[in-house]
Amino acid sequence: MKKILIIMAITGITVCSLLGLSQKLSRTYKSIVCEGINRTLTLQKDIISTDDIAHLPALLQEYLKQAGVVGQERVHNVKIVFKGRMHSNPDEPWFYFTSEQYNFFDNPTRAFYIKAKKAGIPVNGLHLYQHGKAFMKIRLAGLFNIINVDGPEMNQSETVTFLNDICFFAPAVLVDLKNIEWQELGKNRLKAIYTNDNQTISAELFFNEEGKLVNFISNDRYDLAGKRSVQRPWFTPVTSYSKFGENTLPQKAGAWYKRPDGDFCYGEFETVEIIYNCK
Repeated sequence: MKKILIIMAITGITVCSLLGLSQKLSRTYKSIVCEGINRTLTLQKDIISTDDIAHLPALLQEYLKQAGVVGQERVHNVKIVFKGRMHSNPDEPWFYFTSEQYNFFDNPTRAFYIKAKKAGIPVNGLHLYQHGKAFMKIRLAGLFNIINVDGPEMNQSETVTFLNDICFFAPAVLVDLKNIEWQELGKNRLKAIYTNDNQTISAELFFNEEGKLVNFISNDRYDLAGKRSVQRPWFTPVTSYSKFGENTLPQKAGAWYKRPDGDFCYGEFETVEIIYNCK
């Protein structure tokens, strides 16, 4: 805060202009969400039947049944609220966060807004994926960028994340998802090859004996910690499932990278709320 006051004194920045700057990410997020909800309100939401999933691999059919997809409306948007903790490297302390995100599936979009504190100072951030492009901005006190990433590596990484969100938190979307190819790899494994806006990524999906999806591994995501990003295996094992409305979905999961010095968990997520076809 002292640093902010000094900058204000030197540059003549007013409290009002600082307030406007600090809320810019929030305004951008809300604008994307409102536009997406208004766009998807009128899309058809007919009920998914067993016939609708018959074209999918048997493992995926069983997973969709376990998740409660059969008998629910087709999903065009989802709101997900998380709480949890993160850090960038094993020797850094954890910081705790809350997040809210909306995903839209007619025009693939992911808007993820996060709030946290680092060393007692408020931090907020926006990850936005839209039209095949992505950026991540994290700001200290809403004013100073401590992370500002975009470009091809970010675009590819967020395409992986978007598919991950669908598989775990909006599995009904898999029924009609375009530009995806499935390959059966064994008793409890499937490979998904997904293309969006000329960006093609792949991931392996692992299911347990009950038919639940318990892990998602992709080699197409970048580890963005450090001075340069490095493409590394990324995986998101689920440690528990719970009921959210009529659906059985992940309650707790981790986000991990395979690094040369060992597997590293940079994020632990607990699902607080999931709402489909928000109005």
